[in-house]
Order: sequence, then C-alpha cells, then structure tokens
Amino acid sequence: MDSINLSKTEEPELEHIISEKGNYIQNRKSNSINTKNISNSVIHGVEGAIDINSPISNGEIIIDSSSVKQNGNVLGVIQPHTLLPQPEPPAGVLAVGELNRSKSMPESFDMPAIGNFFREKSNSLSSAITKRLSLMRDQFDDDDEKVMKLESNVTEFNLSGMKVIVNLKEQGNKKLGRVSFFSRSNCRDCTAVRSFLRKENLNYVEINVDVYPQREKELIERTGSANVPQIFLNEKLLGGLVALNSLRNSGMLEKKLTEMLAGKCPEDAPVPPVYGFDDDDDEMSDEMVEIVRVLRQKLPIQDRIMRMKIVKNCFAGGELVEVLIHHLDCGRKKAVEIGKNLVRRHFIHHVFGENEFEDGKHFYRFLEHEPFIPKCYNFRGSTNDNEPKDAAVLGQMLGQIMFALLESYASDDRHHLDYIGISNSEEFRRYTNLVQDLHRVNILTLSADEKLAFFLNLHNAMAIHAVIRVGHTGGMLDRRAFLSEFQYIVGGYSYSLSGLKDGILRSNRRAPFSLMRPFPSGDRRLEMAYLKVNPLIHFGLCNATRSSPAVRFFTPQSVESELRYAAREYFQRDDAMQVDLAKRTVYLNRIIKWYSADFGQEKEILKWITGYLDATKAGLLTHLMGDGGPVNVVYSSFDWSLNA
Repeated sequence: MDSINLSKTEEPELEHIISEKGNYIQNRKSNSINTKNISNSVIHGVEGAIDINSPISNGEIIIDSSSVKQNGNVLGVIQPHTLLPQPEPPAGVLAVGELNRSKSMPESFDMPAIGNFFREKSNSLSSAITKRLSLMRDQFDDDDEKVMKLESNVTEFNLSGMKVIVNLKEQGNKKLGRVSFFSRSNCRDCTAVRSFLRKENLNYVEINVDVYPQREKELIERTGSANVPQIFLNEKLLGGLVALNSLRNSGMLEKKLTEMLAGKCPEDAPVPPVYGFDDDDDEMSDEMVEIVRVLRQKLPIQDRIMRMKIVKNCFAGGELVEVLIHHLDCGRKKAVEIGKNLVRRHFIHHVFGENEFEDGKHFYRFLEHEPFIPKCYNFRGSTNDNEPKDAAVLGQMLGQIMFALLESYASDDRHHLDYIGISNSEEFRRYTNLVQDLHRVNILTLSADEKLAFFLNLHNAMAIHAVIRVGHTGGMLDRRAFLSEFQYIVGGYSYSLSGLKDGILRSNRRAPFSLMRPFPSGDRRLEMAYLKVNPLIHFGLCNATRSSPAVRFFTPQSVESELRYAAREYFQRDDAMQVDLAKRTVYLNRIIKWYSADFGQEKEILKWITGYLDATKAGLLTHLMGDGGPVNVVYSSFDWSLNA
C-alpha cells in the first residue's frame, strides 16, 4: 500500500485525548502537537497501525505504534482513518477476532472445568433418558392392548448414543399365596418336584426334614405319614409327585394353582425355615468332662525340653496321676486307668504319639494344645466335650446336609457350584456346626463301606469349605498349600485334603510332585489307611476344578456302585477321554497320568477304561487295540479354574 504524506496537516489547537470508549475528546489547552516529522509515517492498513519513525519534539504526547502515550502512559489506540481502504483477509481465512471455537469445549482446560463439563453432559444425558423412559412408559400404559397383540414382548427404541431394550412382563394372575413342599436329601421324587417348580418359575419354600429334623414331626401331623415329597398350596395339602403329575396331565394344574394361591398365605401354612436357629439337641456331656475340667485348671501346663526339642504346652504323666489321686481320692492304679481312658477319648495325647498313657516323665498335652490346631477349620476356640456321636450316624448326617447343598446350589450336571450361595445358606451354617462333632469321633467303629463313603464325602465337603474360607488357587504346584494347609480335626488327629486322599484312600502313597508320604511311619492315622487302592476313588473325589469329576456324595449302602457310575459318567466327557482312529491316538485326562501308580501301565489302563465307556467310545477303543497296530496315548491339559 502507498504511504500517505501528512506533512501539510494543520497543527491543531486542541489536544486529542482518548476516552475509555476509544473516542477522541477535545480539550482546550495551550500546548500543540508538532507534526512536522509525521511526513515519513506509513499507515499500514492491514495491521491498522501508524508507524512513526521520529519522536515528537515536545515529548508530552507521543504517537507511536498505533497508540497515544503521554509521559509513558498509554491513553488509547488510534483507529485507522475511515477514508482508508479496509483490509480484507485472504479467502478461507477468518478475520481477526472471529476465531471459530468449539462451542462444547471450555476455553480453560483446568480439571474443575473439565469435571463440570462432563458432569453437565452426564446430567443432561440422564435427564434425556429418564424423560424418554417416562414418555415410553406412558405410551405403553395408553396402548396396552396394542402391545399385547405383538408377537414379541420386546419393544426396542433408540436414545442418543445408546440402545435401550424394555422387556415387558406378561400380565397374568398374580399369585399371592405360597407353594411349600417337604423333602429329603437325595430323594428322586423330591428332585422331580423341585425341577418342575423351577421350570415353571414358581416361588416355593423347601423344607428338608434331613436338614431340619424337628420339622419331620410337623410333616407327620399334617399328612399322617413321613413320606416325601408333600406339596402344600398355602395351608392346603396338594399331595406328592403322583398328585402333581395327575393335575399336569389333566391340564387342571394351572387352574388349581390360581384358585388355591389367589389369597394371601394364612398363618397356619407351613412356616419357611429360619436362618440361624439350631434345633434343640439332647446332647449329653462326656462322663469324663468334669475330670478334664479339673485337670485343665490344676495341671502345670508349660513348655518342656525332651530329646533336645522344646515341647510346648505339655505336662508329665506323673503330674496328671497326682492330681487325680488328690481330687478323686483314689489309688495310683485307678488314676493311670483314667489317664488311659482320657487318651482313648482323645482328650489328651502323647506329644510324640508313642504310647497311650504311662505314669512317670512322659509328656502329654490336651487336644486343644496340639500344634496343628491353628490349621484346623472345624475348631472354634475349644474342643467339643460332648459325648461323641456314633461315627456312622455322624457320617450320614454330614452326607444329607451336603446332598441338600448340591440340590440347591449346584448345576444339574453338578459341574458348577454357587459358592457364594452356599456360604450364605442355612445348610452350610449347619454343616460348619456339625463338623465340630468330628473332634473326638471314633472312626474305627465304621465298616468298610461306611468308612469309604465317610472319607469320600468328607474330602468333597472339605474342598467346598476350603474354597469358601481360603479361596482357590490354580496349578498343581500352587495348590499344594490348599491341599495340605486346610485341615479338620477328625478322631483326635488332623487331616488335610491330601491326607484324606493320598494318606487314607490311596494307602499313604506320595502325591504327584511330592517327595514324601502324607503320614510318617508310626503315625496313628495309618490305622485308618486302606491296604489296597481302589482306582475308582479318583472319579468320586472333586478338588473344585473344572477338569475334576463332578462333585457328588455317597451313601454307605451303595458306595461301590455309585463309584462305578461316577467313572462311567466321567469318561463320557470329551476332556476325559477321546479316540481318534485316523491318528491312532487316545486322549486321556492328566488324572490318569498323575496317578498311574493306581491304574497301572498304559496298556492295562486302556483295557481297564474299556469297561467304563459308552458303546461308541468302547467300540472305537476296542477296534484300535485289536488290529495289532501301535496306539498313542496323549494326556490333555488340566483345567485348574474353579468349578463355579
């Protein structure tokens, strides 16, 4: 742009002062502005500024760089002359002061502003969703008849940024009453009734008389017998499984349910079980309890040194004899007999388990002072001093409670358990109370089948308890603590999961990847161990993993047949056994490899397995083994994840 010569500009008599609004105001003063040096100035139209190269002589008011200064203070900005051409920005470029900023992003990017921004957007989105849902609900209320005519009861509509699906529940006759039925554990008819009620989505209350023994009296009073199942609609008896099937086949069941459950459940209907209340047991204290209480108070229990070892919380046999003589006013021989009786009842034990009881300097300790006690999860501060229950009866009670747990909190195939539901259940609470009766139970009184069922059930119950209390770890090596540190007191001695499986059921054989046997020589627990291993036990034991057999519990009357059934069921799974004729390969679970000492050599294993396969797999394996060619055995990976 060409420069403009201002040399002929007249000197003003008034001084121009810039107001706050940027306008010129004239004041009459004697001073004047010397403009003789402004001739060399250049007015830049684009920048809107006046460039003046030389200062004004008077020095009072200086025009410099588009501003007016007086004594160094800026008074205002000189605007370009209105007659000058206005600058225009290049095409596609916004003019100065017209920068296009995002309307959704604040100019300040400090954290509070960002938080407020997202909070406002979230609130607006929530308000939009709520408003839209409210409108849709009103629309559904107005058009109820139209909605019922739709083939699907699912209405779909879109909101900004998301998709919402509303499922409309079928409007039927609301049943105010209650369905109740009495049952027993491991009852086939009860299982059928339970499955039907679940399939029909009927809310029901189950009263298992094996879990709640005192409710059996109520069952007899209401029905005249102890037979189960017995179904009640409110206070009225419907009958058992036969009556239920009869109504289903006749098509009258729905009408019957609607009629009998239309009213509110009366007070004389069967009451649902209440959590946290135990039945009144007529348990008797052990006849030796009074003597034991005296001994606990008067014996000098302290740490001693024996065989260069520090033995904690013990007393000498002679000290016990002296206390008994003075307290009972009896002879020494009788006091020794009482000491032996205390050992047989597992109130006291020799510190090294070497003898029953002898008078003298042999050291003994009470059961609650044994070093394994902190690891025992069925111990709650003190031993159970009640008269020990019969081992067979106790084993049956434990099995019934665990059957009830599976029926309520396991999948139909029993491969998955609801551990959270189990931990919060009344059945599990009663189980944890019942296992305290194991402290001094006499297992030697069990028959062979009773003992087998007892230890199988105890192992599977302990595995569930261990998952709930200490959690689940994966991998064979990682689970060694899980298998050995979680223990119960049973018959005066500690048993871990490994002790039950490898020590008792596997005849004290080493566990996989272990260098030592579960029980050392001379251990009293070896009296319980089987002399010969039954390979079928591996299909009845569940270690709470997905690749292990399904969790189950056994009855003493048919434990052998139930184990054979468990083996057949296990080998039907693809992760347990497969045959590939093309590759001449048999795929087996790693359980077979880890416990090959129990099954035998590979050829023997394949022959043994054939007897537990279904017709298809048995035919393929027989054909593969009978043609004289080589057979490859591959062991599939083991899934250590929790069976939940």
